[in-house]
Amino acid sequence: MDVETIRMSSKGQVVIPQQIRDKLHAVEGTVFAVVGGKDSIILKKIATPTKEDLINELVAIAKEGKKRLQKKGISEEDIPYIV
Repeated sequence: MDVETIRMSSKGQVVIPQQIRDKLHAVEGTVFAVVGGKDSIILKKIATPTKEDLINELVAIAKEGKKRLQKKGISEEDIPYIV
């Protein structure tokens, strides 16, 4: 674990040292959750899914839904289409 000393600016800003950013692959726009308590602040990098990841997840959900409907004997024609 890397330990560095940093100083907060008058605007409440801190700089995450480059060595730590490199290890985390943190670049501009990286999202962090911030947890504070007593005398500690914890930053947790939050992974944001790529467009491809989201599409793959939606495809998997759709396939699972179709499989469940087929098990119950429901077809696409049984479901009304609403615009």
